Amino acid sequence: MFEAGGLFGFTGTTMASLMFFWSMYRQFVPYQIRDYLEKCFYKMFGLVSNSVHIKFTEYTEDKGLKKSQAYDLIRNYLSSKSTARAQRLKANESKNSKSLVLSLDDHEAVEDVFQGVKVVWSLSVWKSNDQADSSEKRYLTLSFHNRYREMITTIYLDHVLREGKEIGLKNRERKLYTNNSSQDYSAWREGRWSNVPFDHPATFETLAMDLEKKEGIKKDLLKFTKGKDYYRKVGKPWKRGYLLFGPPGTGKSTMISAMANFLEYDVYDLELTTVKDNSELKKLMLDTKGKSIVVIEDIDCSLDLTGQRKKKKEEDEDEEEEEKKKEAEKLLKRERGERESKVTLSGLLNAIDGLWSACSGEKIIVFTTNYLDKLDPALIRRGRMDNHIEMSYCRFEAFKVLAKNYLEIESHDLFGEIKRLVEETDMSPADVAENLMPKSDEDDADICLTRLVKSLEEEKEKAKKLAEEEKMKKAARDARRIKKKAEEEHKKKNKAEENGDVSHDNGNYIGALM
Repeated sequence: MFEAGGLFGFTGTTMASLMFFWSMYRQFVPYQIRDYLEKCFYKMFGLVSNSVHIKFTEYTEDKGLKKSQAYDLIRNYLSSKSTARAQRLKANESKNSKSLVLSLDDHEAVEDVFQGVKVVWSLSVWKSNDQADSSEKRYLTLSFHNRYREMITTIYLDHVLREGKEIGLKNRERKLYTNNSSQDYSAWREGRWSNVPFDHPATFETLAMDLEKKEGIKKDLLKFTKGKDYYRKVGKPWKRGYLLFGPPGTGKSTMISAMANFLEYDVYDLELTTVKDNSELKKLMLDTKGKSIVVIEDIDCSLDLTGQRKKKKEEDEDEEEEEKKKEAEKLLKRERGERESKVTLSGLLNAIDGLWSACSGEKIIVFTTNYLDKLDPALIRRGRMDNHIEMSYCRFEAFKVLAKNYLEIESHDLFGEIKRLVEETDMSPADVAENLMPKSDEDDADICLTRLVKSLEEEKEKAKKLAEEEKMKKAARDARRIKKKAEEEHKKKNKAEENGDVSHDNGNYIGALM
């Protein structure tokens, strides 16, 4: 009896000691060392073990070019399992920060049971020792007994991917992405894109635009979303380009938001000035998902992509001054030590319309610009920018939409005068909306519309004066150009005469010698 009691006491002490050392090991040994030791253990254990391990990497390619869809689906599937069973969880805020979304933390494992078979999922992080590549790479490992290999690799994995897709669609939260600068390591190691919930309220119903034009755009978008088989049949990547052009304040950004809400797509706002080079641009484009809109706003200002194919001699003096300003800005950046993007026009064209553009489908690419004539024709040709949409000044049909949005009225005594003024005056929808917006509780429809009429009349008078000033400036430029041309011709004539006199004197001198 004593021997049995001693044996139980020894066993209890040993188990307690092992649990103590195991907890100390998990708490104080760095996870890099733990990861290495556990790999060695599993390697040795694998020689006598019947366990099978399947690895799912976050990126499918060796160089991490494209995100793995299977990895994301598995993470979705494990989210509910992790909440109930994992010891360490990662908490993220959901839409509008109303609740928290819990997921499996790095270097943590969770068990799952399927048809009576127990499997283990573990999430690991690998860091490269290469100083040139300091990014983190994550991967999931599925471990199970060899006797269940066929069932796991066929039935179970299909079940996981199917459930993960359903969970993803159910919990899908549309997002607005922006690309991280590769110079900012803290942001870049988390991924190439940062995101926030996309919650812009713009719709086609509230967009200030001609009704017929809006319906045409909506039909075009719907046709695109249903065109997967058609695009494959004609041999084109499943993507479509939209060029939005027009003066500032005409609703280009609002149009993008309305398109995203209409299609329920994510939005990727691509800032070219933070992209290091063409290679990085390709990786960013590959890291975008389907059902998304990739936007490059004010592309004429993003990079020096507009003047690469201009003629060597610029005839207009204003364009010469603009070129000088650009050169001065570049010089100032170099003096400050700021890094310039090395993205070229050719690199941008290949990223949006080259071989790489076919790597993911159901994607819309949108360029916006205030100055259409500054863009290189190769950038906006049909096939790249398929649909050119002019966002023009506010006319009467667009005004009626704004009046309904801001004042909740569809008719008024001042509508007749406003119709005449908006057709004669170039005022942006943003300026019209600002005049229609009540500034106090006392402002009613009469006050807001009267304010708009006054503003339109002032804008009309201002435009008239600007036109007269521009006419005078043009006349002055033409006079300077004519004067400069006349002076050049006069100089040429004088030079020719001087050359003729010299030749005559040389002839007389030679004749005298003879």
